[in-house]
Amino acid sequence: MTTTPIHYRHILFDWGDTLMRDLPGQIGPMANWPKVEAMPGAVQALQVLSTHYVCHLATNAKDSDAAEIRRALARVGLDTHLSEIFCFKQLQVEKPASAYFQQIVKKLNCSPEQILMVGDNLQKDIIGALEAGLDACWLNLDDAGNKQDIQQVNSFSSLTSWLLSKG
Repeated sequence: MTTTPIHYRHILFDWGDTLMRDLPGQIGPMANWPKVEAMPGAVQALQVLSTHYVCHLATNAKDSDAAEIRRALARVGLDTHLSEIFCFKQLQVEKPASAYFQQIVKKLNCSPEQILMVGDNLQKDIIGALEAGLDACWLNLDDAGNKQDIQQVNSFSSLTSWLLSKG
């Protein structure tokens, strides 16, 4: 039996240490930090991917609301490539809870299979999304061991190539 693959409509990106570096010693909203950094390759990847998919941010950050997150993203040129910001202050639940991802699916008005979650945290971002019925890709920048059968990439350029090869 052959099935037609579902093509992603939406990509959810984690924030801290996925799109932007979570700098040690910083407290409070990232928008107010003296220095912020995009992760290597993140800006270029989102420039390309946002022309093929609707890209969003999905974070557990508790110090920032959606407006503050967008201000931090603007400081590194990522804000214009992300449509929705899904955060703890909005959803009142954290990844990896299925309820977190279910609220996003409902707000995006699509099936879970049409959403890909990309993040650096295997348990919260990837396992949580998979258990909620979404697809997921582990952005394994440290090339940590993956004993599970989970899609992973070790750079944003690899992520972009993999996604564009899916058609």
